[in-house]
Amino acid sequence: MQVDRYERYWMWAASGMLALFLVAIVVTAVSGGAHPPSHVETINPETLDIGTEFATPGVVTAPDGSLTVVMRAELYVFKPDVVRLPVGRPVRFRITTPDVLHGFQIVGTNVNLTVAPGYVSEGTTTFTEPGEYLVVCNEYCGLGHHNMYSRIVVEAAP
Repeated sequence: MQVDRYERYWMWAASGMLALFLVAIVVTAVSGGAHPPSHVETINPETLDIGTEFATPGVVTAPDGSLTVVMRAELYVFKPDVVRLPVGRPVRFRITTPDVLHGFQIVGTNVNLTVAPGYVSEGTTTFTEPGEYLVVCNEYCGLGHHNMYSRIVVEAAP
C-alpha cells in the first residue's frame, strides 16, 4: 500500500499530539494526586462529636487577633447557622462533614470549598465591608439541598 508523503506527515503529527496529550494527563495525575482542593487534613467522620473542634462549632479568636470559624456541613444544614464576625480581620474557615459531599460558598467572596467526609477543608478571607453574606451549598447533597444555607453577619467595629 502506497501512502502519500503529506498524509504520512499528518499521521505522524496526529500520533505525536496524542502521545503528548497522554503524557500530559499522566504527569498531572501522578504529580497532583487525587486529593480534595485543600491541604489534605483527614478526620474520622464518625467521631466528630467526640473531642474534636467540630463537636462545638463556632468562632475562635487566636492570640494574634485572627479568627477561625469552625463549621460542620450536615444534611441540609450548616452548623452554626449564623456566624457573627468583625470587619477587617483575617478569617480562616475550617469545615468538614460526617455524611455526604457538600459545597461551601460564601457569595461575593473568594471562599468556595468542596467539603468531603473524612477531610477538613480550609479557606481564608478578610471581610472589608460590613453586611450580611449568604453561605450556600453548591454541591447537590440530596432532596433538601435547596434549603441548605447559612449567614455570615459582618459587623462594623464599635
